[in-house]
Amino acid sequence: MSKRKLITLLIIVVLVTNAITFTLTNLMSVTFNNKAYIPKAEYDRLKSVYDQFSKVLYVEKYIKDNYLRDVDEKKLIDGQLKGMLQSLGDPYSNYMTKDEFASLLQQTSGTYAGIGIVVTPGEDNLITVVSPIEGTPGERAGIKSGDKILKVDGKEYLADNMDEAVKVMKGEPKTKVVLTIMRKDKDGNNDIFDVEIVREIIRLVTVKSSIIDDDIGYIKITSFDDLTYKDFKAELDKLGRKNIKGLIIDLRNNPGGLLDRCAQIADELLGEGDIVYTETKTGKREYIKSDKSMVKYPLAVLINEGSASASEILAGAIRDHGRGVLIGTTTFGKGVVQRIIDLNDGTGMKLTISEYFTPNGTNIHGVGIEPDIVVELPEGVEEIGVENIKEDTQLKRAIEEIKSKIE
Repeated sequence: MSKRKLITLLIIVVLVTNAITFTLTNLMSVTFNNKAYIPKAEYDRLKSVYDQFSKVLYVEKYIKDNYLRDVDEKKLIDGQLKGMLQSLGDPYSNYMTKDEFASLLQQTSGTYAGIGIVVTPGEDNLITVVSPIEGTPGERAGIKSGDKILKVDGKEYLADNMDEAVKVMKGEPKTKVVLTIMRKDKDGNNDIFDVEIVREIIRLVTVKSSIIDDDIGYIKITSFDDLTYKDFKAELDKLGRKNIKGLIIDLRNNPGGLLDRCAQIADELLGEGDIVYTETKTGKREYIKSDKSMVKYPLAVLINEGSASASEILAGAIRDHGRGVLIGTTTFGKGVVQRIIDLNDGTGMKLTISEYFTPNGTNIHGVGIEPDIVVELPEGVEEIGVENIKEDTQLKRAIEEIKSKIE
């Protein structure tokens, strides 16, 4: 711990000690004069603060004085802060070192170096793949939603140290990383195998569009980063100039991202009303709304178990507004909202501050959104989208639905 930080903590302890001493003096007077100067609950609170600061300082000093090896003071402090967030038992709340925070900000900006997969801590404390990002080395290597990452380059990692694993998975372009994957086979047994992946510069092209059968627009959104809304609006306008009569939005394997970009896209598709609302533990609600302006094409939305967070918000809003039909399989089920906090020294943290609800008041956390029309992909189909309409049964069904509404 730095000298300045230690002095600050000592000042806090001294102030709290003085407060407690003052309180104790008053309490003695209370007994003598039969008058209450401060409630006992306040005394207990102050004493608890004092005890906690004293304990932290004692343990830290004891480690530095007695630990067999050299102590890295920065790592010691980072460890305390990481432990504080981990103690919440929330896989989405965590403290990030300078490198980890910079990596997060870089990823949401739309460009980074790595293998192109999105992971989350699983309830089994294993690092779980939400989805590979389309067109990246992770997707080409066959990584799938639901895969468990047991090792990175031969070293075991659990969800508790997922950030460290992610840092190892990233790296210089054209270098290799080996993931040890656990995946359930068709009989429900765990299959464990290694996958070698070559890292690349990942420029996330999050929006692609096509025209199907001359008059059906198709837009695939792979994630929501800083550039996604701008790209979506450009593709939507381009399709409009080609006189499409219906629109399919593909959110399969979209792990989510920035809520405000998701809301901007929803505003293009919905009429006036709620897109989503969030609620804190105190019951405070915040609403994100759309205006009257919108495109009026019939909509079909493709979803699957890799559709999470912001993509679930978009799908849920379209469903609750009655603006389109959801086709595919049940989504991932992430219905909580994190705030990213810059701690002003290069470090940061993510903290779950609220849960979100679809316009009709549905919270899908841990449950997911069920499609209006359930369509499973045939076993063995690896490629989905307009490049493989023949085998993509979900997309084929979406085309049928749109045709039924425009004919």
